[in-house]
Amino acid sequence: MKPLNLRVLIADDHPAVRIGIESTLRESNAVTVVGAARDSTEMMELLKLHDCQILVSDYAMPGGLHGDGIALFALIRQRYPLLKIVVMTMLDNPGIIHSLLDLGVPCILNKADSVSHLLPAVHAAYANGRYLSPSMAEIAARTAPHRTDAQPHAMLSKRELEVVRMFVSGLTVTEIATLLHRSKKTISTQKGSAMTKLGILRDMDLVRYGMEMGLTNTSAAPMPMPPSPAVAVL
Repeated sequence: MKPLNLRVLIADDHPAVRIGIESTLRESNAVTVVGAARDSTEMMELLKLHDCQILVSDYAMPGGLHGDGIALFALIRQRYPLLKIVVMTMLDNPGIIHSLLDLGVPCILNKADSVSHLLPAVHAAYANGRYLSPSMAEIAARTAPHRTDAQPHAMLSKRELEVVRMFVSGLTVTEIATLLHRSKKTISTQKGSAMTKLGILRDMDLVRYGMEMGLTNTSAAPMPMPPSPAVAVL
C-alpha cells in the first residue's frame, strides 16, 4: 500500500507562527510542507506553482492583493474547489465560524487551543471530515440553534442586509442614510453589525463578499446631483 503523502501549503503573516506550524506538521511522515506564504498574494502564487492538497491558513492576513477573511476563502473555493482548507484564527466570533462552515471550510482551529489539534485537523480535511478545536466547537454548538439558513448572510437582520446590498452596490454611508431616511450613525452601526456577524473585517472584503454572493442592489443608484443654479441671460 502506497504511504500517505499530504502536500500542505502554510499561510500566516507572522513568521514565528509559520515556523511553528511547519515544525508541527513535519512531525508526521505523512505530511510534506510545499511552501509557506505571508499574505494572500504569496498564497495565490504558491497555489499556482505547487500541486498541494491542503491549505493551512490564518484567517486575518492584511496586506495581500486578494484580501483575507471570508472573501479570500470564497475566492480560493471558487478557483480551487478540490483544495482542502484548515483555518487557524485568534478570533472567536460566531459569525466567522458559521460563515466558514457555510462556505465549505469545516476544519477550524483557535490558535489559543493546543497545537495538538493541527495534525488531526489536516487529516480530517483530507478525508472531507469536520474538525473544530474545543473552543470553536463550543461556540458553533452554542450558536447553531439560532441559524435557519445555509447562506452566511441569512443571519443578518432585514435592515442590515438592506444596508449591505446598497453598500456593495457602490453607495456611501452618507448616500445610504439619505435614501433610507436614517442617520449616518445608524447606517454605520448596521453596516458594522453585519460585518461582525459575517466575520468580515474590512470594507473591501465586504464588497468582494457581496459581489460573490450576488448581494448587489439593482435599485440602488447614486444620489442625484443638485440642480445647477439658474444663470441669468443678459
